[in-house]
Amino acid sequence: MLEIEESERQSRSLKRRLGNARLGAFKPLADFDYGWPTELDRTLLEELFTFCFLEQTANVVIIGPNGLGKTMIAKNLLHQAVLRGHSARFTAASDMLHDLAAQDSSTQLARRLRRYTTPALLCVDEVGYLSYDARYADLLFEVITRRYQLHRCVVLTTNRSFGEWNQVFPNSTCVVALVDRLVHRSEILTLAGDSYRLKEAQERAAQRASRRAAGKKTRRGS
Repeated sequence: MLEIEESERQSRSLKRRLGNARLGAFKPLADFDYGWPTELDRTLLEELFTFCFLEQTANVVIIGPNGLGKTMIAKNLLHQAVLRGHSARFTAASDMLHDLAAQDSSTQLARRLRRYTTPALLCVDEVGYLSYDARYADLLFEVITRRYQLHRCVVLTTNRSFGEWNQVFPNSTCVVALVDRLVHRSEILTLAGDSYRLKEAQERAAQRASRRAAGKKTRRGS
């Protein structure tokens, strides 16, 4: 009886942590069948899934162009972390920054910041796809700094090198300090290659062309 109750308690806890993680739909790494990027440190990738970086309170920064699986890798990392008992939260950079900027008072902002500083692991996805003003840069700096001080890890994905972050946050004075705190204790996974989304689109186009050709051939023969 006690074993059943403990199993049910663990199941409820896992369900709650998965809900709080807000991962949504994602493709497991085992199902990533469109080929890995031509540039990818597979040894480092495998090490990340041992979660030593959590024990070392190191961040993970995944850098690469669009369509190479950065978000997929990040979501798989968070999912496995939750399965191991850690709390986690996934958010797009734009969603988090808009959320924080919408708070009307310092009290409300402090309360909302806890949403992003409390989990053991926070993923900030797609930094660099939009540009932000100094206010948004300050908010990201606040999240990264608080987690740095609390020794809590960040997984961050970006399509920009750190040297280009001044273009993401133009007119901001905190970019250098932001990058410094982010990379001080970090693992950096760099991806390069052809977009798997482009590969999927090309394959679908080829399949449609093949079906159209087969249909024309059938009509001519009838």
